[in-house]
Amino acid sequence: MKKTLNDLTKEDWNTLFPIELVDHNPEWKNIYENEKQRILDKVGKDKILRTEHFGSSSITSIKSKPYIDLMIEIPANLLFDEKLIEQFTELGYAHFKVPARENIAEYSTFGKGYNVDGTKEQIFHIHMCPKDNVMWKQIDFRDYLNANDKRAKEYEDLKLELASKFKNDRGSYVLGKTDFVNETLDIISGKASTQHDICDHSS
Repeated sequence: MKKTLNDLTKEDWNTLFPIELVDHNPEWKNIYENEKQRILDKVGKDKILRTEHFGSSSITSIKSKPYIDLMIEIPANLLFDEKLIEQFTELGYAHFKVPARENIAEYSTFGKGYNVDGTKEQIFHIHMCPKDNVMWKQIDFRDYLNANDKRAKEYEDLKLELASKFKNDRGSYVLGKTDFVNETLDIISGKASTQHDICDHSS
């Protein structure tokens, strides 16, 4: 039987899809817009309430993994809805359920463009949740870094260091960004200490 993304182990992911950062590509915005429209055409605006491009590929001044991250708002009653998940499957996405952790409620993620033989296509990540999920603070993070070049450069420097150190360890790469993301959210909200932990698999 052919292996699917859901069959891959942590080691498989790390081996097949190493961390690689590239210069920002202005075309990423158009790729996002085209994918957003494909999703809206397939699923409809009654289910897709809001879509945002986030993650490092949405921050114009820094290097990023060449992945397109989408944050999608859905009605709370459609979280893990089987028909909705099936519609995204028909668009080529694999679905994963993210369990609740810390102060983040459970939500859905989808991935497309990963091939189990390691060949590359355009990779898309979707994080799908209702509007009250703390993951939506990622949009505040995006906007702050796009408006503050110095903070964005600090983030890029950190990512380059982590990518060098953890090229084949996706988990450690993501974990290494968490404090920076949380500190930035504290700056945005004016808090001195952090109560959140929302760093995820954004680029």
